[in-house]
Amino acid sequence: MCATPVTPSVALSGSTPSGTALSETTPVGTTVANAVAARASACAPVLLHWRGVEPYQVSFDAMRAFTEARTAETTDEIWLVEHPPVFTLGQAGDPAHLLATDSGIPLVKVDRGGQITYHGPGQIVAYLLLDLRRRKLMVRELVNRIEQAVIETLAAYNLAGERKAGAPGIYVAPAPAESACELHAGAKVAALGLKIRNGCSYHGVSLNVDMNLQPFLAINPCGYAGLETVDMATLGARADWNDVARTLAARLTANIDGVSQAAAQLQAGAPTA
Repeated sequence: MCATPVTPSVALSGSTPSGTALSETTPVGTTVANAVAARASACAPVLLHWRGVEPYQVSFDAMRAFTEARTAETTDEIWLVEHPPVFTLGQAGDPAHLLATDSGIPLVKVDRGGQITYHGPGQIVAYLLLDLRRRKLMVRELVNRIEQAVIETLAAYNLAGERKAGAPGIYVAPAPAESACELHAGAKVAALGLKIRNGCSYHGVSLNVDMNLQPFLAINPCGYAGLETVDMATLGARADWNDVARTLAARLTANIDGVSQAAAQLQAGAPTA
């Protein structure tokens, strides 16, 4: 098999109502490189918010409003969301990449970078609302950290992901012959797109866990004709959506905050797929 389930080490409390704040509670450890630790200590840890299943337009409007209203003292946040079916088209996206206009799935034009993608049930979407100037992060470094968090999340389920130069996101890395990963080598498993306004980021990354992949056939994913899109289930990971959400949350906070071992505690009730 290509994948063996691994139990993530992140605790999730089911006693708090959905929608309350999630907080990263582990301090910077002494094993972190001094430069990274110094940078992390200058910023409050990222807060995690589980927003549940939410229409895309609601999330889009909320993250823009958050970014518009934030001040130099506003704590950075990561929102975890699951959307009903929707196509989104980036600011400079070409509508011709929507190949089937009769799918019944709405198309929303947005202000992030990139072309067209699909969001739907069984996919984790993480929106990163970060003050890059305060964190002294360049956009390219932020992209690298997000991608690294996804690679580490996949590795927790014995899946290998890799970057592709000039094509943000994470792709299935080559694996032993006849494995599910080898059959789908080069396929995209996570998409990434950001918007930077006044030195602050929003939008983020989507990771396909266990979803209906048919809608991806109605588009050129991220503008690439014929690009295969897969999910973790296709690659052999018998991964529970909730567990993957916990793992991704922990790895994002670890990489963004510069902490080698994060123990992000989700306090907003168990997310449901």
